[in-house]
Amino acid sequence: MGSLTEANLRALAGARSFERAHGYADAVFGVEVGDGWVTATVHGTERYEVQLTLDGPGGLAGACDCPYGLEGNFCKHLVALGLRVLAQRDSLPRQREAARERAQDLDGWLSSQSKDELLDLLRDQVAEDRQLRRRLEVRAASARGDLAAVRARVRDLLDIGPFAQYGYVEYADARAYADQAGTAVSAIRALTGSGRAADAITLVREMMRQLAAVVESVDDSDGRLGQIGADLADAHLAACQAARPDPAELARWLVGHALGDIDDGLTDIDPLDYEDVLGEEGMAVLRKSAVEAWRGNRRGWAEKHLMERLAKAGGDIEALIAVHAADLSPDGRTHLVIARELDTARRSDEALGWAERGVREARDLAGVDAALIDYLCDRYAQVDRLPDAVDVRREYFRASRTLAAYQQLRAAARAAACWPAERRGALSLLRADAERRQQSWYGGPVLVDALLDDKDVDAAWQAATRTGAHDRQWLALADQARADRPADALGVYLRLAEPLTNQTGNRVYEQLVALQLSIRDCHRRLGTLNEFAVHVTALRTAQRRKRNLMRLMDEHGI
Repeated sequence: MGSLTEANLRALAGARSFERAHGYADAVFGVEVGDGWVTATVHGTERYEVQLTLDGPGGLAGACDCPYGLEGNFCKHLVALGLRVLAQRDSLPRQREAARERAQDLDGWLSSQSKDELLDLLRDQVAEDRQLRRRLEVRAASARGDLAAVRARVRDLLDIGPFAQYGYVEYADARAYADQAGTAVSAIRALTGSGRAADAITLVREMMRQLAAVVESVDDSDGRLGQIGADLADAHLAACQAARPDPAELARWLVGHALGDIDDGLTDIDPLDYEDVLGEEGMAVLRKSAVEAWRGNRRGWAEKHLMERLAKAGGDIEALIAVHAADLSPDGRTHLVIARELDTARRSDEALGWAERGVREARDLAGVDAALIDYLCDRYAQVDRLPDAVDVRREYFRASRTLAAYQQLRAAARAAACWPAERRGALSLLRADAERRQQSWYGGPVLVDALLDDKDVDAAWQAATRTGAHDRQWLALADQARADRPADALGVYLRLAEPLTNQTGNRVYEQLVALQLSIRDCHRRLGTLNEFAVHVTALRTAQRRKRNLMRLMDEHGI
């Protein structure tokens, strides 16, 4: 039990989940201690089954069937159980010893029963446990080689009828449905294990189609049905490895599945996993079928993805480029993909050519993927073509007129030792925009942002005064100018603070207090702290009912 400590619980769950677990202290029920494990039920949003493993190879571990736990996380419910166990740690050794004795007693008793007595016991369980009965029915049908019976049982196991209300399986019932579907997968695996892999292939494909028909009718928030799909894909591969079906037929089926013949979104089958099963003959059919499908729909996502996978696996860079080149995006993103693939193939000159083509062919340079612009300019810099990088940055800035584009032009022009001239041209464009009252997407003329970014505070203040500015820009201006222009900054702070006095909420109070601190600093620089004292007194009197605001002001000595 040495691994079960509060420190380990906190480390595994994180501080937030650890703290929240204390609220579940009274929600842990049915604690059962075994030899090296503890289980319980924790009542949260739903009722969750939790298990802690105390002496595993990796130390303390746990599993919970809540949504967060099913993602592999150590959740608050596991922490709650751990805290409950720690509260009773003195009795834990005794409980573990008692669990060992119970397990030994049960094993001894079962061993002492006759075959008929064990059969009676099993029949009682079958009568009470529907899931057990269905699992045994499928195994019995498999054992006697009754494919029709196995198919019927699998169909029954995938029927959502017993779980659905108004044709839909809600979250509360989805877990039980997924467990039942898992029984069907186990039955198919059993067929492969018993030497009937060919039948298993047929059934697993039928099950894929049946799941595809109901997947939209099940709330799979927990991802359990997704796991069933993954298990089905594994079962299909195992059956094919055992049965060795006709390579050409398998290749055509794999291509059809990859292109959406069974549109379930669950069974993600990678045709390349079947390379050993297909052999040279099957892989040739696979490639031929994929190419034919792609030629019939060069812009289809599934067709393109399959061709990309096959081309990359075969190291066929020409085929890969052809796939991408057949559907070039207008923003240059596809050109960038091709360029990077060519870089990987050590064909850097061709890569640069594709990047240049992506920029050259763009109808709207402002809409070009910024990553392509960055790639092209980086490549120019690497081969000492700095003026070319400046040209690209300049044209992109002219098209987009954003602060980011201005910053990138500045960096490129400085590297090429031509920033003063480029800056004059860029600011001229931004001044024209500001005169036309064009705003950045987050408010205010880009001109003010650019001048602030250049640390040209006086010019930024003049521009804001002349053309107007957004409140966020005035605040940034006041912050940068406060040391040299405290009176101007004070006017800005007072104006920005006024509307906040009519609002409520902790976020508003934080903003208001921050402004008061700036206002105080301006008065200090101006030598008028007595005026600030009068201002604060009036503010406190008017806002005295806002207790959180008063507390924040107290904390900051205002």
